[in-house]
Amino acid sequence: MIIECLNVGVFQENTWILGERPGGEAVVIDPGGENEWLLARIEAHELKVRAIVNTHGHIDHIYGAAELRRTLAVPFRMHAADRFLLAQARASCAMFGLEPVEAPVLDEPITDGEEIRVGELAIRVIHTPGHSPGGCSLLAGAHLFAGDTLFAGSIGRTDLPGGDMETLMDSIFTRLIEPLPGATILHSGHGPDSSLAEEAASNPFLTSWRS
Repeated sequence: MIIECLNVGVFQENTWILGERPGGEAVVIDPGGENEWLLARIEAHELKVRAIVNTHGHIDHIYGAAELRRTLAVPFRMHAADRFLLAQARASCAMFGLEPVEAPVLDEPITDGEEIRVGELAIRVIHTPGHSPGGCSLLAGAHLFAGDTLFAGSIGRTDLPGGDMETLMDSIFTRLIEPLPGATILHSGHGPDSSLAEEAASNPFLTSWRS
């Protein structure tokens, strides 16, 4: 399996390349911009990208998506409940002082429990709302791409449109921490990797919520 993280943009967002093997099929998760760098890394691994799959629709995670979709001629996929965030893309750029970009077209929504096949690699979609209504985590073997649901030592913010703390914490505990092995490696939308066991034991937001 190929897993490569590119830390991009003013928000230091983690864009992920997930591939079955060198020369095999792949997906791009959460393209946040700096597409020339991203395309160079895809070429270096000789990957055939089959889709862009987003964990959610906030601007720092979709900033490079429309351009990448055109360049690679692949579908953009995301949970339908975050479609409203795509409509806010240009306003979000203005809010954060970013050069305006168009929102990607949502070609085919992902759904909870769906298995996305990437060659011999299976990626399971886990709907984890709370940071945004359509927030999803993507599980590939022992690797969990959680977007902005859960971070090393923190959790996603819930003060943006569609965010809700109770929903987020329920998602983290009942959809990630409790059902998945503690050794599952956590790859987040910002910051370093961790594991679910480490976050369950030491993440102050989680330990205080259940205390």
